[in-house]
Amino acid sequence: MRMTTAQALVRYLAAQHSEQDGVQQRLIPGVWAIFGHGNVGGLGQALEEWGARLDLPTYRPQNEQAMVHLAAAYAKHRRRRATFACTASIGPGSLNMLTAAAGATINRLPVLLLPSDYFANRVPDPVLQQLEDGSQHDSSVNDAFRPVSRFFSRISRPEQLLSALPQAMRVLTDPADTGCAVLSLPEDVQVEAWDWPEEFFLPNCWHLRRPPPEASQLAQAAAWIAHSERPLLLAGGGVRYSEAEAALLQLAERFGIPVCESQAGRGALPWNHPLNLGPLGANGGSAANQLARETDLLISVGCRLGDFVTASKSALQNPQLRVININVAAQDAVKLQGLPLLADAREGLRALAGALGPAWAGTSATYRAECAALKAEWDGQVQALRAPAGQTLTQSEVIGLVNAAFGGGATVVCAAGSMPGDLLKLWRPEDPLAYHVEYGFSCMGYEIPAGLGVALADPGREVVVMVGDGSYLMLNSELVTAVAEHLKLTVVVVDNHGFGSILGLQRSLGSPSFNNELRYRTAEGRLSGDPVPVDFAAHARSLGAWAASAGTREQLAAALEEARRQGGVSVVAVRVGQGRPLPSWGWWDVPVAEHSGQSEVQRARERYLQERARQRPYLPPAGEVDR
Repeated sequence: MRMTTAQALVRYLAAQHSEQDGVQQRLIPGVWAIFGHGNVGGLGQALEEWGARLDLPTYRPQNEQAMVHLAAAYAKHRRRRATFACTASIGPGSLNMLTAAAGATINRLPVLLLPSDYFANRVPDPVLQQLEDGSQHDSSVNDAFRPVSRFFSRISRPEQLLSALPQAMRVLTDPADTGCAVLSLPEDVQVEAWDWPEEFFLPNCWHLRRPPPEASQLAQAAAWIAHSERPLLLAGGGVRYSEAEAALLQLAERFGIPVCESQAGRGALPWNHPLNLGPLGANGGSAANQLARETDLLISVGCRLGDFVTASKSALQNPQLRVININVAAQDAVKLQGLPLLADAREGLRALAGALGPAWAGTSATYRAECAALKAEWDGQVQALRAPAGQTLTQSEVIGLVNAAFGGGATVVCAAGSMPGDLLKLWRPEDPLAYHVEYGFSCMGYEIPAGLGVALADPGREVVVMVGDGSYLMLNSELVTAVAEHLKLTVVVVDNHGFGSILGLQRSLGSPSFNNELRYRTAEGRLSGDPVPVDFAAHARSLGAWAASAGTREQLAAALEEARRQGGVSVVAVRVGQGRPLPSWGWWDVPVAEHSGQSEVQRARERYLQERARQRPYLPPAGEVDR
């Protein structure tokens, strides 16, 4: 079958499916594209000629970084069983995708990137926007994708797709090795024709595997649990991706084991379940962090165990602590020197429940009563933090009002700043897909594109994006895309005049406000003048959205009610004060200057050293069992 490289690529993608538990779906249901001279005659031509015939629609975003965020969010909401392909032109267009590519790989989310590249024939050399390197004639800006992708291949001849595309599909469907897959496409190769074997375009289905745990490791894990007095389950993102929520609930209820959550695992159990003790770590709550300090056995399920969930390795203080890691990825299963139970989260939890069987009655009545008391105390604290406090609206109160307006079934989307930590504590999700916060990369600008991704992945679900004004100003252009695609989406912009999260962190380190607030420059040359007024509602209306401003509780409640009645994109801008940060029940290692003439910095350094003394940089290894 004679066709160009780009046409063959499009036809191949349209024939790929994923399958898990007998359910099949399109692996790549569409392509996001911004065309330039590097891809308009190749992929652009192929998508126009073949896309509609193959039911492979092309979407037009406004920003290359945003479309990759969108694809990653779509994949997350679809539990990593489908994703989008993204293509951009040579040079800045392709390089704009780099930040979001790193986010996808760090968060273990599958995305397929098709950046354009220089001429493989090297006749136009250097081509417009090509990077020149005097010592490496074959380098380009696309080589920057190598360290942030799980698979990278530069397609310098058409027939290389025959081996490269299956490898890219493998990465997109591998639960342990997924992330960003990149096929770098020279612009001349895209339009070059070749005689392709018909078999290359036959429908193909990629099975998403569910590996069970090894019998010996399973027996060891069951023995540890049966001899534990204070076990604690930690739900990570792997619970969501493997649909292990029911298995987690059954294990927890059958044996009376409390459950805490990471950012990615939030919603694995409904917030009001008696055994859900809430979030763990630096942004965690009082109940989970108190249990973690004293637990003798942490059972981590599908968790990356980053520094936030471990409170920079200060959360776990019991000298007799043991760790079991149920994880499909070997690099995660050995973290904290834990016993590696290499398995799909659902299959690992089911096997563990079976291995414990009738030989263990579960945790003691005393431990269960303690957990119940901590749960009640934590729920009361959350209620108090969401309640009104003074005349000025606070971020925590806004979260409570938005949650009350949309309910626990709407998906909340967020990414960076202080908002994710506040949402982790205060938002009350009622199902596993009702909480969508990107916090592996904490990438400002993710929020609005991700809202589009969730809306496309789950058209019947209400989606509410919570975003700070600083992040909104970085990447708001996809509001236009949401309007063009007739998506239903509500964006709540919390306006505190700048980067309020980092301002709070800056002050906690002893420094006065500097370069974080959105203020006019004074005659003395400092950015400490009056706040710069930004009319976010007027801006959103100019992009085609319905919009309203709110400065009081009553105005916010009315605006949210009207936003829910709107049929398209709605933006509610709400002004909040910069005070009243939420209490902290965990620690995060952010170094403080060792030498300074500022007394507040010196005191902050003393506090920092006290907290750092509680770190446990290395736990006893899992193999050392006779203690």
